[in-house]
Amino acid sequence: MDFIDLRSDTVTWPTPEMREAMANAPVGDDVYGEDPTVNQLEAESAAMLGKEAGLFVTSGTMGNVTAALTHCGRGEEMIVGREAHMFRYEAGSSAALGGIHPHIIDVQPDGTLPLEALRRAIRGDNEHFPRTKLICLENTQGTIGGIPISAAYTVQVGEIAREHGLRMHIDGARIFNAAAALGVPARELVAPADSVSFCLSKGLCAPVGSVLVGSKAFIHEARRIRKSLGGGMRQAGILAAAGLIAVRKMTTRLHEDHANACRLAEGLAAIPHLNIDVSRVQTNMLFFDLEESAPVSPAAFSQRLKEEARVVIGPYPGYTRRFRMVTHYWITPERVEQTLEAVRRVLA
Repeated sequence: MDFIDLRSDTVTWPTPEMREAMANAPVGDDVYGEDPTVNQLEAESAAMLGKEAGLFVTSGTMGNVTAALTHCGRGEEMIVGREAHMFRYEAGSSAALGGIHPHIIDVQPDGTLPLEALRRAIRGDNEHFPRTKLICLENTQGTIGGIPISAAYTVQVGEIAREHGLRMHIDGARIFNAAAALGVPARELVAPADSVSFCLSKGLCAPVGSVLVGSKAFIHEARRIRKSLGGGMRQAGILAAAGLIAVRKMTTRLHEDHANACRLAEGLAAIPHLNIDVSRVQTNMLFFDLEESAPVSPAAFSQRLKEEARVVIGPYPGYTRRFRMVTHYWITPERVEQTLEAVRRVLA
């Protein structure tokens, strides 16, 4: 990459192997179900997560809103975390497009929703209330630092869902980061879920796309929703070819990104005028605050890093002095050291 871009793992460029695979991908019309590369990606993705079938979609947001619209009807309710991507960063799509009412619960520092709060949020059968239909989790919980959620907790939520006849969706945009951090197969982290979406275009380095997985019956209905959202792609195997490399190879190297994030966090902790809790860096994501004592403003801090060292970061949305850095395939140990040296120089 031309810059050391730490704003997100969405900035990743496809690898040379991905570009070659895209150029040579067998293709067909995916709306007719005839694209062999898309079909292979969907099948392998579903198998990796222990589900029956998969659906290739254009983005994580499309995967999540497709799941929500498949599980819920208009005027029905989904329970979701206040810090969840589905609630904060998807343009209110489930409500705007599906008329789905979000019931918001606070997210705990460990990324979980309190189980008792979940139980209280489930509506009784009363004509004044929307019907509760869906519980949504996020793993890793990105907004609070890329925190991985354990299989044991997810099982507990799944038991609550089954007890009340509800469905459960996991926004697993970075589920393979969670699996790498916890040292367990990703399928164990999503076993109780009725549907799971995960992103190919974040740490897995593909240029575009996500996959939604679930039962055959669920995916059959989700395919209709995808079409209604304008997501019926044609010769999409060109994109799916990069996705196959993402799931086959890039999922196996995410521990490298986690190690680089820890190395970066430890280096930042030793620099004056920065406040960071190194213990919360568990995957490829870290947050830090630029203290009031810093010799530069937040805007100048970002600008000088970019202009003087080609390091790209920015204040986290909703904050003025908080920054997020996300490591990925293109952030090597050498680039971590270059970043730390640039930060030291700007704050000297």
